[in-house]
Amino acid sequence: MIRVIRISLSATAVAIVAAMSVMAAAPASADPKLPENYNFFAGIPNELTNPNGSLPGANDFHCTPTAAHPDPVVLVHGTAGGGQTNWGAYVPMLKNAGFCVFSLTYGAIPGAPWPINQLGGAQPLEKSAAELKVFIDKILASTGAHKVDIVGHSQGTMMPDYYAKFLGGAGKIGKYVSIAPLWRGSGGDSSKAISAFATRLGIPETAIPFFNSVAEMMPGSVFLTKLWAGGTPYVRGIDYTNISTRYDEAVMPYTSGQVPGPAGTSVRNIVVQDSCAQDYSDHMAIAGSRRTAYMVHNALDPAHPWTVPCQFVPPFTG
Repeated sequence: MIRVIRISLSATAVAIVAAMSVMAAAPASADPKLPENYNFFAGIPNELTNPNGSLPGANDFHCTPTAAHPDPVVLVHGTAGGGQTNWGAYVPMLKNAGFCVFSLTYGAIPGAPWPINQLGGAQPLEKSAAELKVFIDKILASTGAHKVDIVGHSQGTMMPDYYAKFLGGAGKIGKYVSIAPLWRGSGGDSSKAISAFATRLGIPETAIPFFNSVAEMMPGSVFLTKLWAGGTPYVRGIDYTNISTRYDEAVMPYTSGQVPGPAGTSVRNIVVQDSCAQDYSDHMAIAGSRRTAYMVHNALDPAHPWTVPCQFVPPFTG
């Protein structure tokens, strides 16, 4: 699990260095309202020039949902991600497609200055889920929508389900799309053994300094055990789509996120390499590539699917 922590934190550090390489990109449509940049680091220049802000097109609380897209989309970042840094590829794509789009930075270290306060997902997942609840309630009240759709990456695929199961969110989520999900946790049997050993010693799962959330994502954790109450992490009535990559170096094994749903629950599991061997997405790249982004669009709007390209997807940036 220490390996997972290092991957998450080092990825954020390298992201700042990589920011200068993502300024230019080809748009997905002929004349988009917002430029589209399919790169995991596409949002970092915005954070550098607009600290603690929102990506262009995101968090317009005056946005009116359309009949075609009645549910606003809430983007939920991964560990050490943020509302801008994680979603540079997604906000313009979804806004150009006609969705009301929202993203937040949740679970930040209390009182931390910028840019540390944009390394989200650090707090216990239960606290982050409470933040998400407040954010979604504000979206529903301001837009007049009855539900939202969730698009999450990494930690952001798991935390909203706690909101759905235990904080009254079940009836407020329509579609739930997970990029690099970890429903069974990350680290396999070795992490499960560490989790059990810490429990016997009486060490709280949230005892890891700075990133209290990490141990909660280990197999066998108290958090995951609660999330799986009833034998499934899923909530009946929510439409789930899980999108994973075989080359995920943070969610191990990647099949942790490929969990079938019980009878009566809508669950679709996708592995990006199953439809394109040229896709070498890793844990970060899968949240930046055009291929996965189009899959996400199609999960949100199955009535108007886009053709998902099979093209070379490099690791790291996507």
